[in-house]
Amino acid sequence: MLLCGILGAGLLTSCRTFPIAGSTAKQAFGGLEGALVVIDCSNDRTTTYRPDVAKLPLPPCSTFKIVNSLIGLETGIVSSPNDHFYKWDGIASSFAAWNRDLTFREAFEVSCVPAFQSLARQIGPERMQSWINKIGYGNHDISSGIDVFWLPSIGRRTIMISPAQQAEFMRRIVSGEVPFSKESLDTLKKLMFIKKTDRGTLYGKTGSGTGDTGSFVLGWFIGYVESNGKTYAFACVAQGENVMSKDARDIVEKCFEHERLL
Repeated sequence: MLLCGILGAGLLTSCRTFPIAGSTAKQAFGGLEGALVVIDCSNDRTTTYRPDVAKLPLPPCSTFKIVNSLIGLETGIVSSPNDHFYKWDGIASSFAAWNRDLTFREAFEVSCVPAFQSLARQIGPERMQSWINKIGYGNHDISSGIDVFWLPSIGRRTIMISPAQQAEFMRRIVSGEVPFSKESLDTLKKLMFIKKTDRGTLYGKTGSGTGDTGSFVLGWFIGYVESNGKTYAFACVAQGENVMSKDARDIVEKCFEHERLL
């Protein structure tokens, strides 16, 4: 893999690996801290904006729903995007989209935390740990609890994974280098579909995390884009006061649109 260094305020060096130029990423991030890693799945060449940040481990937040979904599919707990997946308990959440029964696809799209906490409990700590060890996900630490270990909270030690590791995990998913069946990977692709344009198709999952004050300070967007007969895996993290997953997704889409991949 080719990993570019830092020049000035987070710009990539002159190696300029396609598809994302440093100037494009810098403009997309604006004043936000963070990192963007993009891997060309045909040759493993990697473009990294802010390699220093890309190496730092962080809680995966709701991007862990990708792993949770794959394990749920492999263990037979769920089988189709249209499965009745979440039965609302009638207790109103501040997220209005969670206040109803949801299919597997719908729960994934609205990132319904209670639905995937229930899935994790059905998987159980032994099977969850075994799968996480098998795929080499982050630091493997699920000790804080089967239904919370991916969710940051004050005083809680979560599983940790870096943006570089997230991008590499997405590359392995795209390339089929993970111990999941083709059927499970095909279903995941349906869940991750976001949009199709004349230039390419975007697949991804967002995630947001809060800080010590309870406000959002972390936004993830990870996935892959298919464009011009090639596939690029990516992971983006954005950080700062009131920063959420929508900020990370906006950065990725701006970069890919500028480079005519979307």
